[in-house]
Amino acid sequence: MHNMTRLVPILFASCLAGCAVGPDFKRPDAPEVTGYTRDKLPPQTASATGTQGGGTQNAGQVGAGQGGGQRFLQGADIPGEWWQVFHNEPLNKLIRDSLAANPTLTAAQAALRQAHENTLAQAGFYYPSVTGSFDASRNLTPTESLSPAGPGTNPYYSLVTPQLNVSFTPDVWGANRRAVESLAAQEESQRFQLEATYLTLTSNVVAGAVQEASLRGQIAATAETIKVDTSLLAILRRQMQLGQMAGADVAAQEAALAQAQLLLPPLQKQLALQRDALTALAGRYPSQEVEATFDLAGLVLPLDLPLSVPSALVQQRPDVRQAEANLHAASAQIGQAVAARIPAISLTASLGNSASSASTLFTPGTNFWTLGAGVTGPIFDGFTLLHKQRAAQAAFDQAAAQYKATVIAAFQNVADSLRALQSDADALRAASASEAAAKRSLDIVHKQLDLGQIAYLSVLNAENTYQQARLALVQAEASRLADTAALFQALGGGWWHRTDGQVASR
Repeated sequence: MHNMTRLVPILFASCLAGCAVGPDFKRPDAPEVTGYTRDKLPPQTASATGTQGGGTQNAGQVGAGQGGGQRFLQGADIPGEWWQVFHNEPLNKLIRDSLAANPTLTAAQAALRQAHENTLAQAGFYYPSVTGSFDASRNLTPTESLSPAGPGTNPYYSLVTPQLNVSFTPDVWGANRRAVESLAAQEESQRFQLEATYLTLTSNVVAGAVQEASLRGQIAATAETIKVDTSLLAILRRQMQLGQMAGADVAAQEAALAQAQLLLPPLQKQLALQRDALTALAGRYPSQEVEATFDLAGLVLPLDLPLSVPSALVQQRPDVRQAEANLHAASAQIGQAVAARIPAISLTASLGNSASSASTLFTPGTNFWTLGAGVTGPIFDGFTLLHKQRAAQAAFDQAAAQYKATVIAAFQNVADSLRALQSDADALRAASASEAAAKRSLDIVHKQLDLGQIAYLSVLNAENTYQQARLALVQAEASRLADTAALFQALGGGWWHRTDGQVASR
């Protein structure tokens, strides 16, 4: 027993003194770029005053409706609840409900817990494995061929054996250390998968709300067009009865009204589907439709937009951090493959007692112990372990290429969002001017028609022009809101400021 007590510290010393074979992971450097686009980014987008989105601007900001110029604040941080920049409480509540009930997020949280437990389980191999056993038996000796096992001539005997077994494999070459490192990296990957799921969920809810607002705006514009066309058709029919209007003009207006009415059902269908999508994001069934409804007037366009420096993007994007963790895991797996080709040392110890009855278990002469050590190493395996090491190296090269592709995609997302926001501002300015001009033109031709100064065809053309201009304006306003949300998503969504206790390490 004295020898065993001396053996324990020797085992731990052997483990701690061991080296870890294979490469040590080094975090990839951030790309050496200073911007997201080739051309220098302007300080702000164009503005378009006079739009009819109805969104209220923040105090001190320039612009009216949804048409103010958006400023890019270089190096500004991103709030954890970035969607609050739209100042819409029903949207905030819907996101809270979605975060609480969406099963995709729940699944990602469970996957993270699983990965964490797997890491802890692998770390258990740092310590000796201790097992106990207790065997008791009643036996009969075949006296024709053997002498009785016990004293005297009684062929019946009992055997009681409690035993303690200790086994330990010192991590001399760091095989277990690399295994724990790999699993810890996989846990980190799963942690950032959770952050990516969180970001995707919140972004989808915002995008869905904006899409609903756009559809409601388009439906309202189409309904107004139908109302105007219906009124105009009634006027033309009265004028035809008085002999002041040709039947061909009435038929043309009837066709125009039917065409406008044809646009309404597809928009209503899209709205119904969008409502179902938002309901599903909130973790509900379609019959439990969410209560909140959204329109463009209730969404504020943020005019101050944070823009992280490029070197910070790789630390903020959950998908980039996940790809980095996958690269780390692949690096550790190379060490595992190398360690598998090196002889492994195993140490064992057994201590027990064996007696004919429980009352005599601890009497002198009933105890026994065994100490053992072994070395096991591959001699020839058909080059299996060599090829596994090469496969691990190839997996690392693959993970490195995937990491670079993820970084490039991240920068592309930001660049696309920035270009889209600039284009959206220009499109909104043009759509606003077009809608205003079309409205003035329509008002003029209506007056001229009442005075009998123009033919009905001019009114029909003006009506069609105004209808298209109104729809384009609604779509342009919605695009600005949607691409603003896309920029926050592309920059990482501010997960490092979350306060729910599940934040990954930045």
